[in-house]
Amino acid sequence: MKTYHIITYGCQMNWSDSERIAGYLKKNNLQPADLASADLVILNLCSVRQTAVNRVWGKLDDIRKKNPKAKIILTGCVLVADKNKFEKHADYILDIKNLDNWLNKINNQQLTTNNKDINYFSILPNYNSKFIAYVPIMTGCNNFCSYCVVPFTRGREVSRPAEEIISEVNKLVVQGYKLIILLGQNVNSYVSQISNFQFPISNKISKFKFQKSKVNFPQLLKLVNSIPGDYWLSFITSHPKDMSGDLIKCFKNCQHLIPYLHLPLQAGSDKILKAMNRKYDSKKYLNLIRKIRRSIRNISISTDIIVGFPNETKQDFQKTANLMKSIKFDLAYLAEYSPRAGTASAKLKDSISAEEKTQRRVALNEILKKTALENNKKMVGKNIEVLIERNKSINSNKSNKSNNDIIYFGKTRNFKDIKISANSKQSTINNLIGKIVKTKIIKAGPWSLEGKLEK
Repeated sequence: MKTYHIITYGCQMNWSDSERIAGYLKKNNLQPADLASADLVILNLCSVRQTAVNRVWGKLDDIRKKNPKAKIILTGCVLVADKNKFEKHADYILDIKNLDNWLNKINNQQLTTNNKDINYFSILPNYNSKFIAYVPIMTGCNNFCSYCVVPFTRGREVSRPAEEIISEVNKLVVQGYKLIILLGQNVNSYVSQISNFQFPISNKISKFKFQKSKVNFPQLLKLVNSIPGDYWLSFITSHPKDMSGDLIKCFKNCQHLIPYLHLPLQAGSDKILKAMNRKYDSKKYLNLIRKIRRSIRNISISTDIIVGFPNETKQDFQKTANLMKSIKFDLAYLAEYSPRAGTASAKLKDSISAEEKTQRRVALNEILKKTALENNKKMVGKNIEVLIERNKSINSNKSNKSNNDIIYFGKTRNFKDIKISANSKQSTINNLIGKIVKTKIIKAGPWSLEGKLEK
């Protein structure tokens, strides 16, 4: 085995896991290759919705046609029922938690006692970006929302040691990374056993002493925020039932923490929230949003919503629509309910037609389009910070091929997409990528902003 190719589905945690898979294979002298020539093809799966699983079947057929000699590995979030179906179509189905032993398994070697219990988070990732990094702080979930497979595919919550997280973030900041995103299925429930310890900060030693034996998520944020440097800090995902006052205060007190929060709502009907086992009601969620916005007035808030959950009546759906109108989200990830084997909701009749689910999703998207535009218009005329992610060169004068203008694409400090025009006199084609620059907002759309570079 000399080469590999990774295909990733699903959430940011899967993308982060793929970076660690790449780091592990690189450590063992394997090199990346295209799909048609790779010795190993790894599919990092997502089982959140059936449509995500269905795409894998088509991809397996595609791989066998393009590269019949390749060994295929399936990993990621895979339900037991799907594993049984995939076994005949893949060479290996391997658990990401056993990453350090993958090649032993492939080579039919016995696991060694020395590396049998290695935490895969300790494996050095091969980051996809040179300026944005996902840093997992925990894995698994204890909440058992009735529609969700995560507790069954990733197991119960396991928090990563604070020392390990701080060390990884510190190295990234020293290397010049500009956006650090802490990852977990529910970061709010993070807790690390800890005693007095030391860790490096920008090649210096700082001491953080705690009388208690545990560090919770707000304390972890403060520790990470204490790392000096020119960078932004963010996190995903939070559960409303665990959103504490101490965590809200971090947005004011942590200078690196950007004013952006992803807080899944899932439904606006208390009946549906109870059936989902979400452990909060619509009033509590709304009051929480109001408290957050009173504390951080410029914060951008996104959410997740599922339409067509079993027994969701038109009245239930209307409650979700009304709550969306009231909250005025900046962004929402809207999903049509899909039953997943092993979850509590899979025992319920999938009572809403596919057509009705789509109609409800489209209706919510129209509400979102209006509220997002309303929020974005408030930013027009303001001078803000933007992290430049990529660019595109365009020729504004066909008679003069050397007169190229540049369009930059990036994220604002409150995590909105933005497009920035710059002429060749202001910048060269590559010098701003990965940098934080001052930008004036000149136009707003529902899904993105437009700006111009400040001199």
